[in-house]
Amino acid sequence: MLHTSPLEQAGTGDAGGMNVYVVESAKRIAESGVQVDIFTRANRPNLPEKVEIAAGVNVVHLEAGPYGAVTKDELPSQICALMSSYLRHELQQVPNYYDLVHSHYWISGQLGWLVSERYGIPLIHTMHTMAKVKNQSLAEGENPEPQSRAIGEEQVVKAASALIANTASEAASLVSLYDACPDNVFVVSPGVDLRTYKVNGGKSVARERLKMAQDQLLLLFVGRIQPHKGPEVLIRAVAEMLQHTPTLRSKLRAVIIGGPSGNGSTEPERLEGLARFLGVSEMIQFVPPVAHEELSDWYRAADLVCVPSYSESFGLVALEAQACGTPVVATAVGGLRAAVADGISGVLVDGHNPKAWSATLMRLLMEPQRRVLLSMGAVKHASHFGWDATARGILDVYDFVLSKGSNAKLSVI
Repeated sequence: MLHTSPLEQAGTGDAGGMNVYVVESAKRIAESGVQVDIFTRANRPNLPEKVEIAAGVNVVHLEAGPYGAVTKDELPSQICALMSSYLRHELQQVPNYYDLVHSHYWISGQLGWLVSERYGIPLIHTMHTMAKVKNQSLAEGENPEPQSRAIGEEQVVKAASALIANTASEAASLVSLYDACPDNVFVVSPGVDLRTYKVNGGKSVARERLKMAQDQLLLLFVGRIQPHKGPEVLIRAVAEMLQHTPTLRSKLRAVIIGGPSGNGSTEPERLEGLARFLGVSEMIQFVPPVAHEELSDWYRAADLVCVPSYSESFGLVALEAQACGTPVVATAVGGLRAAVADGISGVLVDGHNPKAWSATLMRLLMEPQRRVLLSMGAVKHASHFGWDATARGILDVYDFVLSKGSNAKLSVI
């Protein structure tokens, strides 16, 4: 994972659900006896070459390009430098040290492709997001993904021995949009850390810890602040709710947790301006990204967690919230259809019309008994998505490709 480090805090910059996915699955894979090295680009000077983050899991820093001055869009220009740095690392190992390479996201897939051909080891690839899928569902004013990315993804699909998709719909997109061989595409659902994200005292205890009124109506958004994630939809929905029910002004609050990312570098300021223009600024609170333990309290404290994304390969936020017992309202797109059991653990909304979102949120806020039923369904639904199951699914793909025992060494890029 070259464009973001697994050591970074998720929710800001380019660090998001993929960071969580790679770290958590690597830990569980290592517990099965597989040595895992995760390669990432060094984004600042004087970083150690290798950092152990768990037993059997190391993060290895590759030197390429000026520190902190290379954006994700510019990173493909550094593939040669990254390959050179990888080769220097490989020279320090015994011959045939790695059994396979598993790349995440298309930029890492480009390097994984080179490593696979150079050392004759299989390439496993997980897309996480795809240009052709994102470009079918852009937010208003959002720039489309460049054709160069779509071409790069096509090359990785062709080079990979196996492709791992988060959902059946993503697997279908790989086949229909990228001409992937169906026999090489495997569906492995992402997981959730059920030891951190759990009910654990529920809403009242969480609100006490966060010093929040017990009778407040709280809507929560968690994620990188960029147009594609749809935080603007939540702000506009709050304005719609207030227009129809002015008495909500003193009780309703929407909290947006995350930091700017990608083409949304000025998005927090724009959203704050939008909230002022709509007259709801005192009801919208922006909170910087927080660690998992505090984030779980925010999930538990919320009445509803909102995921108004324009596309999602899965939607880990939705799963984390449900594990904490909080129903999710999400857009009916991509992997969110699998992450949220519509009518059982939350509600799926067609499209991004603020009036539709307002109506859905208002109805749920006014029906506490229904939220209790959805909360029970949310915990049960999330319980099927532990990271152990994800790791077992990934290992099955490795075994399919390697046809070896479990004492393998894995290079994750």
